Amino acid sequence: MPEKCRVGVCGYDPMLVKGYLAANIRALWWHISDELYEEFNMKPGIKVSGTLLKVYDGKDGKESAGPNEPFEWETSKESGLVVVLPSDVIAKYKLTETTFIELLVDKIDGKDVYPGEEKMSEKFWPEEMMKLDFVLEYIE
Repeated sequence: MPEKCRVGVCGYDPMLVKGYLAANIRALWWHISDELYEEFNMKPGIKVSGTLLKVYDGKDGKESAGPNEPFEWETSKESGLVVVLPSDVIAKYKLTETTFIELLVDKIDGKDVYPGEEKMSEKFWPEEMMKLDFVLEYIE
């Protein structure tokens, strides 16, 4: 069974993201929980798969999309702690570094996460902290 997590998207300002998307270069990412990082001995370039449940806008903390779609993304080439968001996902959901995503992490490097149970991540971002004082809009 998976680890359920809600994380803040990390990355660059929207102008850089726009350019990086055009070149299909890493623009946005999220950090996997410390527990999974240690338990799975996370390394650069390994696959993390699961379900992208929801996207939240940092402007008002409200759900902006509920895709409930499977994903398979890789950790960055520098660190196993950082999971890179693909360009098509960034564009589809208009993600910036001031958005949040909720996911279920099912497998890491082909191995089941928490077989037989579902755990809430230690890094589950609280709803009361999802309305940010300053947000940057997605640039088409």
